[in-house]
Amino acid sequence: RFHSQGYQEGFAEGSRAGVAQGRRVGALHGARVGAEMGCYLGFALTWHCLLRKCTDEKSSKKIKAVDSLIGVIQKFPYEDPTYDKLQEDLEKIRGKFKQVCSLLNIPSDFRIGTDRSSLTF
Repeated sequence: RFHSQGYQEGFAEGSRAGVAQGRRVGALHGARVGAEMGCYLGFALTWHCLLRKCTDEKSSKKIKAVDSLIGVIQKFPYEDPTYDKLQEDLEKIRGKFKQVCSLLNIPSDFRIGTDRSSLTF
């Protein structure tokens, strides 16, 4: 009887603690993904504005790639936590970002460091 009662109480307490921990981990992961996507979008919008003034053929290719990156980011379903292709779409966005960086001759090593206060590319 004591064993059964202890098991039930332990199971209930473990379930409560697991839910709280899951929420914390989910919020942290969501914040990281949001910061990364926000950085990519800000980067792309800035380059879109800078390249808009150029009229040569190379710039038009760069603009198309930047516009494509902006479109992919804007279509990303931020509001749906149960989205089943989340990781696939994140990888596509990261790949598109690397492609744009390559076209612009910019290093693409995105890092958010806790020891630094700035983002680096």
